[in-house]
Amino acid sequence: MKMGLKGCLSVVGCLAVGWLANTGNAIAAETVVLTYGFLSMDVPVADLEQLVETGETSDDLGDLLTMAGQEPDVLRSTLQQPIPLSPIALDYALNSPPGEWMLDQVSETIHPASGEAGKLALRSALIGASSDDREFTLLEVMQVYPSPEIVVRGDRLVETYNRIHDVLEPLEDLADILGSLEF
Repeated sequence: MKMGLKGCLSVVGCLAVGWLANTGNAIAAETVVLTYGFLSMDVPVADLEQLVETGETSDDLGDLLTMAGQEPDVLRSTLQQPIPLSPIALDYALNSPPGEWMLDQVSETIHPASGEAGKLALRSALIGASSDDREFTLLEVMQVYPSPEIVVRGDRLVETYNRIHDVLEPLEDLADILGSLEF
């Protein structure tokens, strides 16, 4: 089997992401700068984890959502809704023209606070989040995002989830079909 440079780089990229995902989250996001229009607040990732696990908001997160006119259940649902796709299929998808387009769009909603290397960091976080169980949620993406602080536009989060789902969901169906074929 002959593998081109792009295929080799994809395999190396997957291995590097897998290694980073298993190094104890040493460079994972700890704080999310959650914005809704002109409102902005530093929210510990632990507060988002608490929202997803219990449905309860911290006082600060609750206040931000109230001022923004947002329901905590909408944020909770968006953060915990899984998108099934293996890290290898995800890597191939993200290195395709539709995947690159999706990364451009999504990195406007979720990006490092520094503003640098947003697409690369997002690609790494998406693949890292799917490496354990062949699916990912937006909360998992934030948990493994390779930057200590990320900016998340809360007012665009549902739209962003839908954009990711619309691009990647057909690929999971294709992976299921190919996986069921015997060669």
